[in-house]
Amino acid sequence: RGGTLPDLIGPGTRLLFVGFNPGLRSVAVQAPFSLRSNRFWSTLYRAGILDRVVDASEGMDAADRAHIIARGVGLTSLVRRATARADELSPAELVAGARDLERRVSGAPPRVVAILGITAYRIGFGVKDAVPGEQSARIAGVPLWVVPNPSGLNAHATPALLASAYRAAAVAAGIEVLPEPH
Repeated sequence: RGGTLPDLIGPGTRLLFVGFNPGLRSVAVQAPFSLRSNRFWSTLYRAGILDRVVDASEGMDAADRAHIIARGVGLTSLVRRATARADELSPAELVAGARDLERRVSGAPPRVVAILGITAYRIGFGVKDAVPGEQSARIAGVPLWVVPNPSGLNAHATPALLASAYRAAAVAAGIEVLPEPH
């Protein structure tokens, strides 16, 4: 609890995905989205953002990190500290995380920032009536998107819905998406 996970951001990041905060397992293995029940990596593959599904369950190897960065994808968290569940975060932490994210984005701006989950966005950015998709607001001048949270707990977001939303954000960021796998 309370540990952190370093950002995965390269010099050519075009699309920056922002999760709520790292989970305990992710901090333990020092790899984002390490739970096999989380659909993040399979969504990136299904959306044509990556050419393979990354297995981060025991950590992430250098080849996967290099591939993610080469594809123009970056990963960070709204709140840095690890918790067992996202609902352990206070609204004040989400608001402070949004301010911190703006500072981080302004330092090396991507083309698009995609927040993973409408709840974190609504609370952190103070937009109670926000809907998924591209937002009218910007962060450090960068277009801001809200895409569905890939957690297995977010069961109403189907794999097809996840892939479609992530693909749209990737296209907006100028990532040349790959054909959808069969």
